Amino acid sequence: MWRTARESVCLICRSAATPRKAVLEPIQPGISQRNYATRSQERRPSRMVLSDRVAREPSRYKKEGEGDSRFRKPQNRQEGPFGGMNRTVANVDRSRTSPARDSRDRDSDSRDKDDRDKGKEGAHRDYKALKMQRALATVPYHQRMAVKSRIEEIESFDQFDLVPEIKEAVYNDVLKGMVDIKPTPVQRLAISAMLGKPLGERRIRKLAGDELKREEFLLAAETGSGKTLAYLLPCIHHLRVSEKEDVDVQNYNKRLEAEKERRNGQPVSEWLDNFEPHPNTARPRVIVLVPTNELVEQVLNTAKSISHLAKFKVRPLSANYNPAKIQRNLYSPGGVDMIIATPHILAKIAERDPNILSRVSHLVIDEADSLFDRSFSPETGKIVDRALPSVRQLVLCSATIPRRLDNYLDAHFPNITRVVTPRLHAIPRRVQLGVIDVAKDPYRGNKPLACADAIWSIGKDASEHEDLDADEMDVKRIMVFVNERETAQEVTEYLVSKGIDAVALHRDTSDQRQEEALAVFTTPEPLKVSKAEAEEQRKATIGLRKRHLPNTKVIVATDLASRGIDTVAVRYVVLYDVPHTTIDFIHRLGRAGRMNRRGRGIVLVGKNDRRDIVREVKESMFRGQALI
Repeated sequence: MWRTARESVCLICRSAATPRKAVLEPIQPGISQRNYATRSQERRPSRMVLSDRVAREPSRYKKEGEGDSRFRKPQNRQEGPFGGMNRTVANVDRSRTSPARDSRDRDSDSRDKDDRDKGKEGAHRDYKALKMQRALATVPYHQRMAVKSRIEEIESFDQFDLVPEIKEAVYNDVLKGMVDIKPTPVQRLAISAMLGKPLGERRIRKLAGDELKREEFLLAAETGSGKTLAYLLPCIHHLRVSEKEDVDVQNYNKRLEAEKERRNGQPVSEWLDNFEPHPNTARPRVIVLVPTNELVEQVLNTAKSISHLAKFKVRPLSANYNPAKIQRNLYSPGGVDMIIATPHILAKIAERDPNILSRVSHLVIDEADSLFDRSFSPETGKIVDRALPSVRQLVLCSATIPRRLDNYLDAHFPNITRVVTPRLHAIPRRVQLGVIDVAKDPYRGNKPLACADAIWSIGKDASEHEDLDADEMDVKRIMVFVNERETAQEVTEYLVSKGIDAVALHRDTSDQRQEEALAVFTTPEPLKVSKAEAEEQRKATIGLRKRHLPNTKVIVATDLASRGIDTVAVRYVVLYDVPHTTIDFIHRLGRAGRMNRRGRGIVLVGKNDRRDIVREVKESMFRGQALI
């Protein structure tokens, strides 16, 4: 009866009488649930987003039920129908509000924002384009001042409690030829902390475990600040001290001396292979991980310069060496104290012989933001997991700290000691940045022509200030950075056609060519060329009718040459392509102005490039602020 009465009602009235719940039900069951689950997922930070909390203290969160409830880690609450209740701040996306509403609320919002930002030094609200990139944030002002006051206590390497041979090596070999030898800010902070005597009132936090007390450090400092020496010196010091306390090593040395006396002065190299292996054979005490083969050679040269007086054995492991050489370096009967390697090579060896990581007491991960990235993280994670049971000090170094790395450290190493310099995430103050608008005259969108013209201007300005009667001229070394390897080859060929001595450096470049190209740019000695040699080179390679720029050498590179390479002699950097992220800005411009030297960067801005980002980077450099 009710059905018959209902069918007699018209469709409009029937729909009005339908319960509200039935109207709102989706046509396909599960759509609202799927959309809701998608919305409830939190957006994970990008791997290229740099952290603004690098200098914070270690987390004080404890397990539930331990200590004060105020320090318990809040549980991740699942969003539900009542998840948005009891909130004090509205979760409103300003980018989606209407212009009229935004104009009405602008005054009140600005007043509230000013009140919230009072007392927050370094809260930069002007850099809108960089905020869209979510790139960098500076260290708080009060913390920068605290760090500056602490580093003023150290004025010389003699104030560090290092082994005397290490101090002698620093002055006579590593920093030989420098006039005013003083530790850099990161060296003052890191060496003191790693030696167990941190500056100021901060104490080193140790991980108390059943079998081990391990110290963990994060060395976060600007490019060109001497991080390599900051972690090498304490590691070598601990290596020498522990060697005197190692019973196996002392007994081996006694047997070795007795064998020398028995053989009546016969060279050790002739009979050492038949003698018993050293306790450190294939079991190094210190391991330094770096991302590229070029960095292996660079860190190796620094460590070798210390080893002449400090008396320890350091060997490299990289793709630059054949398997036979790698085996000799690692399995030498005389032992090895320090290994400098790339993660891929060391991880493969550790899979076949896990014992090589059984005696590691100091593990250093240089360029940590790269080694914990997607391309290196599997191999780096395997090495860390195998070595941690014996590690006494774990050191991570980087000039840029992405938020992904920061979250990883907070999750896996919550008690890590963060050694942060006042200039972190800032381009060196002595680097000036110029911008060339390629879209305007005389280039009219021809970016290769603008690059060649900028290099010719540098060469001409340098030649005008030189003595015309001198037989030699100084050679300016210029680095040009591009985003793609194909672009590197095209730009190199164009510059060569314009009479500029240029070479390309990217992943497809052979190892021998890479070493030859970087050798010119990594040597600190001034590079000179005679005018007669320059004239002969012009006639032989280019011809009499074409122009030639003899006093410049250019390397066109991708980001392969932007990380860690110690280009002290480079004064000029040309950014052919605008970098994708602020991380690339810091590393590329960081090739100039190293070790407090002056430098200049030039950005070529095309029609489709982000001019607002370039403008804000230049403004932050002028203010001396960290990029945000």
